[in-house]
Amino acid sequence: MTTTPESISEDDLHAYVDGCLDQARRPAAETYLAANPGEAGRVAAYRSQKQALHALYDPISDEPVPPAMGRRPARSWGMAISRAAAAVALILVGGAGGWWLHGLQGDQGPAVAGLADRAALAYTVFTPEVLHPVEVTAENEAHLVKWLSKRLGAPLRAPALSGLGYELVGGRLLADRRGPAALFVYENQEGERLTVYVRRAAAGKETAFRYTYKDRVGVFYWIDGPLAYAIAGEIEKPRLLEVANAIYRQLNP
Repeated sequence: MTTTPESISEDDLHAYVDGCLDQARRPAAETYLAANPGEAGRVAAYRSQKQALHALYDPISDEPVPPAMGRRPARSWGMAISRAAAAVALILVGGAGGWWLHGLQGDQGPAVAGLADRAALAYTVFTPEVLHPVEVTAENEAHLVKWLSKRLGAPLRAPALSGLGYELVGGRLLADRRGPAALFVYENQEGERLTVYVRRAAAGKETAFRYTYKDRVGVFYWIDGPLAYAIAGEIEKPRLLEVANAIYRQLNP
């Protein structure tokens, strides 16, 4: 049976990134990518993400426990390290880009396809980081917001969550299938963290709050105007909804 470029699936692309795609299908995949620059860019981003994760986490088993870990409960940090290791393994086995959470339960229409799983993945990968959870810290919030707003092509703001006990740690730029994405990281006095994931949304689309949960990570997500938002954390659903409502009120005073 002849393989045509149109027959290249999402699984084929992830296998191509991992170097696991059957040799008979590689020419078709390469033809497909050559004819679809957008897909080629996505595959390149997946490959870069995979390399970055290798560089970041491969040495983790040989590292001593950082003294900074002492400020968070030992049990909490042990769970965090386990989550990070599991997330990296799932990413590298399944192909970068969040495919491991494809089976999340909940209503996921075309306008928000992939939003919850990418937000959950970003939370799982970056919140266990002690020294480098963000690229730009809260001390440079104005610069962070200006930078991320420019990259996303829309005005952003870092929601103020101090009234709920969470302070901004900082943020970073991420790659999403729809282009650049922003991630804001928050932490309370107990060392628990939340993330706010923001990306561009399809024009003219708006959605009400939706919720999904898997592997202890809950996500509330919605679309408001030109942007899609997802709040992720390992806290009870009512508490996470309270955070989501607080953010929505700030975006829509």
